[in-house]
Amino acid sequence: MKTLLASCGLLLVVCSALPAEPLRRVGEADQEAGTFDPAKIVYREDVVYGRVHGAGLLADVAYPESKTPLPAILSVHGGRWVGGHKRDGSTIKVKQWAGFGFYAMSIDYRLVGCSPAPACYQDVQCAIRYVNANAKSLNVDPRRIFLIGQSAGGHMVSLAATLGDGPFPRTGGWEKAGNNFKAAISVAANYELTTLSWGRIWTPRGGDPVKARKLASPVNHVGKTTKPLLVLHSDNDRSAPIANALLMVDALKKAGVRHTFHRYPKMGHMGINAEVIKRSLEFIKQQSANTAGKQ
Repeated sequence: MKTLLASCGLLLVVCSALPAEPLRRVGEADQEAGTFDPAKIVYREDVVYGRVHGAGLLADVAYPESKTPLPAILSVHGGRWVGGHKRDGSTIKVKQWAGFGFYAMSIDYRLVGCSPAPACYQDVQCAIRYVNANAKSLNVDPRRIFLIGQSAGGHMVSLAATLGDGPFPRTGGWEKAGNNFKAAISVAANYELTTLSWGRIWTPRGGDPVKARKLASPVNHVGKTTKPLLVLHSDNDRSAPIANALLMVDALKKAGVRHTFHRYPKMGHMGINAEVIKRSLEFIKQQSANTAGKQ
């Protein structure tokens, strides 16, 4: 089992403790301009955020030195659940987001060629619990934890915003920790798996695969408890057609869920580009303004 996990890019490493020295305050101007002194940014590769059958689930993290708790941004890569990694074009650049004033984390997760669905989603949930469980030592404000994902990653952060744990057992660690977060950013994602050809990749062991895909479709779980969502999608996206995104936006509207939708004519299956970064920072600023003593 460990060999299979390693083949998916999950390496056994020892997670070193994060520094406990006093940290400097990050001002609002630093966060918006992204001009925080690079010398004041801490960067760590392959931090273990969970363990499955003894193998480590890995993340890259970066954060600025700060005297006050930081907002967190957790990035989930795309790749149709079968490919991709925490440093590709579907993810944030953690050093850049540390420059914006965030505790930035980009994760790897078990790919379906190694561990069938919903293992990848269980790992995303584990990462959310990791940030919540360690918020104090990570110097993170637990009221300002944000998720961002592209394509399959967008699917999973949207599922986290609508379904939460659902019926899936907690794995990887931090089982007793909370999995709360403020809002999610979904880029070029799929929201109804049964309407996509590559939705068939989501095939758990045993049971009815169609029912499993319906369960894993965020659009089927939109309701009063759904987290605020930023949806970004392009009309000429050939991987996740715009019709799929419009289903989700319509469901959000009908349920009265706080959301923002940016629709583009010719951005294709967009990654985390400059436009996405700009709109994401706007959305986060807007949602953070609602964080006054509660999440």
